[in-house]
Amino acid sequence: MTEQQSLFNYCLRLGDDALVQSYRLSEWCSSAPILEEDLALTNFALDMIGRAQALLSYAGTIEGKGRTDDDLAYKRGERQFYNHLITELPNGDFAFTIARILFISAFEYSYYNALQHSSDATLAAIAAKTIKEIKYHLSHASEWAIRLGNGTDESHGRLQRAINSLWMYTGELFEADEVEASLAKVNICPDAPQLRTNWKHQVESVLNEATVTIPKDEYMQTGSRLGIHTEYLGHILSEMQYLQRAYPEATW
Repeated sequence: MTEQQSLFNYCLRLGDDALVQSYRLSEWCSSAPILEEDLALTNFALDMIGRAQALLSYAGTIEGKGRTDDDLAYKRGERQFYNHLITELPNGDFAFTIARILFISAFEYSYYNALQHSSDATLAAIAAKTIKEIKYHLSHASEWAIRLGNGTDESHGRLQRAINSLWMYTGELFEADEVEASLAKVNICPDAPQLRTNWKHQVESVLNEATVTIPKDEYMQTGSRLGIHTEYLGHILSEMQYLQRAYPEATW
């Protein structure tokens, strides 16, 4: 695989993570438990869609086949998506969504901080813009996790169940195959496995303050970087891509 092909694939991965997260977060619009969270989660979704647009647009430029960010978002099949599995899981309750934002944003905070120093100027610029958003996502999720963990028995129990359910999906965040390993060698992307210690320290600090039990590192889900997904991604795409699939040549 050439460096150009690896870079194209890598940009798809980052773009897909943001795109699928934006979809899940947008589902909270008008459904969050309080108005402030309705607005906050909807704005998080907008942050993610902006990041996805930038990354997928750059991927199209690298590929050089005339595909736009819309083409890459709406005209690829399930096995051609490479988002992490944790991003595509159903929202569940509010505690589940907060736990997911905490896990992902803690990872992204370290990852995009490192990506700001990429030898690829476009990726460095995207990272510099998005790290400001990620910092707020992390702060927001941390505060809510602590509030839920130290709230009622019900809120504590819901947060604990969310942490337990999601933990097995966190290991995949730190996997690095030949695509990312080759790009890391030329300082295009961070070395994800090296970020796990910082992530665990950040997450455990929040969870300890939230008085919830931290699960053990045992079996971890994997496969997304090979295009292998849960059943949920297909349902997301069937809704998200409906218009473009039904009217592939439509313009507006």
